[in-house]
Amino acid sequence: MVNIGNDWDRVLEGEFQKPYYQLVRNFLIEEYRSQTIYPDMRDIFNALRYTPYGDVKVVILGQDPYHEPGQAHGLAFSVQEGVPQPPSLVNIFKELESDLGFPPPDKNHGCLIPWAKSGVLLLNTVLTVRVHEANSHRGMGWEILTDEIIRKLNEREKPVCFILWGANAKAKIPLITEQRHLILTGAHPSPLSAYRGFFGGKYFSRANAFLEANGEAPVDWRI
Repeated sequence: MVNIGNDWDRVLEGEFQKPYYQLVRNFLIEEYRSQTIYPDMRDIFNALRYTPYGDVKVVILGQDPYHEPGQAHGLAFSVQEGVPQPPSLVNIFKELESDLGFPPPDKNHGCLIPWAKSGVLLLNTVLTVRVHEANSHRGMGWEILTDEIIRKLNEREKPVCFILWGANAKAKIPLITEQRHLILTGAHPSPLSAYRGFFGGKYFSRANAFLEANGEAPVDWRI
């Protein structure tokens, strides 16, 4: 039984008993036994643990965890403390500085736990990956769970800002049907695409303006 430890347990009640999740669980038991898998199994649900359902103000949607040693710890785009920032995160911090004037943190600090604690759900659509093999756990069932998480947030009365970077994240737009929410889109922050529509999006200030217009405290985007 998965235990998140906050209101996500109630919101997702029964989800972890469904047949698809039992298949995911059985798959992961074998993968963790026979392969090197990230993040550590105790960190798989960190995005939900750090940002309770009722506290979510902004969702930043990633694809799957970083697949190199020491990086992933259950939060999209975030790396563990002391680990050099991956290129996508470097670009996110560049955009943050351009938007709000916050200087990027030291290159060996890319841990986004402060964002998570300020109400930013850093959710990957796939929650595990094999070492050195991007997308290796894609299509194994995680997407069913993470789509349900997006649906549950869409149902919430309190408005949410969804920040969707890249084609994979934008594919989730049909799940966000309620007009009270805000959807911000852009190119993926990867160096391969960042200059084709990521930079200049002012996602952070726009998200905060939306929150304040709806009577919510803004996110503290400083790291």
